[in-house]
Amino acid sequence: LLHFWLAYDHPFVDGNGRTARALFYWCMLRRDYPLFEFISISQILLRAPVRYAEAFLHTETDGNDLTYFLLHQAGVVKKAVASLRDYLTEKRAELGRASLSLRGVPDLNHRQQALLLHALREPHTRYVITGHQRSHNVSYQTASNDLYDLVERGLLTVLPTGRPRVFFAVPDLSEKLAKLAGAGRIFVPPEVDPNLSLDLRMRDESK
Repeated sequence: LLHFWLAYDHPFVDGNGRTARALFYWCMLRRDYPLFEFISISQILLRAPVRYAEAFLHTETDGNDLTYFLLHQAGVVKKAVASLRDYLTEKRAELGRASLSLRGVPDLNHRQQALLLHALREPHTRYVITGHQRSHNVSYQTASNDLYDLVERGLLTVLPTGRPRVFFAVPDLSEKLAKLAGAGRIFVPPEVDPNLSLDLRMRDESK
């Protein structure tokens, strides 16, 4: 109803539709529907703009009966949820394929495997040497060697300046792992615990 009200009244010169959708999300989150943080109704509306306009038109020309608009929006939400479900299914399959590729990359130690597995699941995580050191109870030099070896393999990238040095997974990590696994000898490393807790807090390496 908020969505319809704002879009119908058009209180602003521009951006009424966007504001209406933002209010819709705000209302759903306030009503304890956390799933709406992850779905996009805008993409669904853009695919069928005529139906969106018709939902307003039918409401306006039938005594402001909101049934037309509510049914349309219910259908949009249903499609948005289905789209999210498809996305998650694909990502789960992609993670499974990447995990298998990880097992085929030669000469990775268990610490590097654990970090890469975490990076596949949390691709925007930032890593630092001291965090890797604490996670696996190894020396600073060993932790540093682990991360810079992954940089040399093209699996991580490191910011060229600043302390502590910050490492990120490359955007195409899954593809890189598949390529390395295909080019290397068959190598099955020890099983990595997927629930391994990594200490990712950034602390000053100079201490």
